[in-house]
Amino acid sequence: MIVDVHTRVWDNAKQLGRAEETLRRKPNVPWERPDACPDMHHQAMQPVRHALILGFDSEYLDARISHEQVAGYVTKDPAKYLGVAGIDPMRGDAVRSLERARELGLVGVTVSPAAQAFHPCDTRAMELYEACAAMRMPLLFESATLLARDAKLEFAQPYLLDEVARSFPDLKIVVSALGDPWVHQCLTLIEKHPTVYTDLSDLAVRPWQLYNALILAHQQHATGRILFGSNFPFCNPEKAIVSIYSINTFTQGTPLPSIPREQLRSIVERDALACLGLRDESVSALETGGTKHQTMQIPSAHSLKDADSA
Repeated sequence: MIVDVHTRVWDNAKQLGRAEETLRRKPNVPWERPDACPDMHHQAMQPVRHALILGFDSEYLDARISHEQVAGYVTKDPAKYLGVAGIDPMRGDAVRSLERARELGLVGVTVSPAAQAFHPCDTRAMELYEACAAMRMPLLFESATLLARDAKLEFAQPYLLDEVARSFPDLKIVVSALGDPWVHQCLTLIEKHPTVYTDLSDLAVRPWQLYNALILAHQQHATGRILFGSNFPFCNPEKAIVSIYSINTFTQGTPLPSIPREQLRSIVERDALACLGLRDESVSALETGGTKHQTMQIPSAHSLKDADSA
C-alpha cells in the first residue's frame, strides 16, 4: 500500500498569497506552472492507495486554502483522500478553527512557522498543539515548500520542535522534506522522539540531495520513520517513486555506499495512516464505499537504468 502524505490542491494560485512566487522558483518548464486543480490531482494520485490533501493558511503571507475547500476536494473520493487543515496559530482563533476542521471531517493539521512568521513554541501555537493532541490529530510542520521571500527561515529549523515533542509526547508529528536544508537536525529529532516522522516531499525532484539525505538516514538507522510524500503539484507520486527506487544509480561504478532496496521499498510502501493514528479514519471511509485504484509496479533495475540515461 502506498500513502502520499503531502499533496495540495487549489482552485487558483492566487490563494497562495505572496507564496505564489514559489511557483516561479520550482524546477518546472519556464512557461508552465504546476496544475493543482482537483482533476489533475485525482489523475496524478492513481498509483497510490490513499493521499492526504493539505490546506494552507497564512495571515502573514495573505494566503488561504480553506477547510471547506479541502473538505470539498476530499469528496471527490472520500475512500481514498484524507483532508488536513491548514491553520495559522497567529490568527488568534486556532482552536476554534481546529474544531471547525474536525466538524468537516478533516483528520490532521498543517502549520508552517516560517510562512506564518512564528516561533514553533509560541504560546498560541502550543495551545493549538495541545488541542491536536487531545483530539488525536497529527500535526505536519511545513519546512520550505511554500516559502515567499518574506518567510522567516529561522523558524523552520527542526530542532525548534524538540520542545513541542517533549511537551506533547503522544502527539504524532511529521516534519516535511526531511527538514531540508537542516537534514541532520531532522534526523536527530526523529531519532530522539518515537512520535516524530518525516517525509520526502520536495526532495524527489532533486535526486542528489535525496541520495545524501537517504544515505544519512540509512547510516543512522532512521529510515523506519520516513514517510512517502510526492509534494504534488510540484511532483507526482509516479515520478517520486521512480526517483526513490533509482537513487542507487549514483553509486554504480563508484565506492559510494548504497541504500538497501528493501529500505527504499519500506519507505514507499509504509502504512503512513497506521503510523499517524489515522487507520480508523481510512477504514471508516472505506466502509462507506471503496474506490478502484491502479497499483503501480515497482520499476525494474533495467528500466531505471534506461530512465536515468534518457
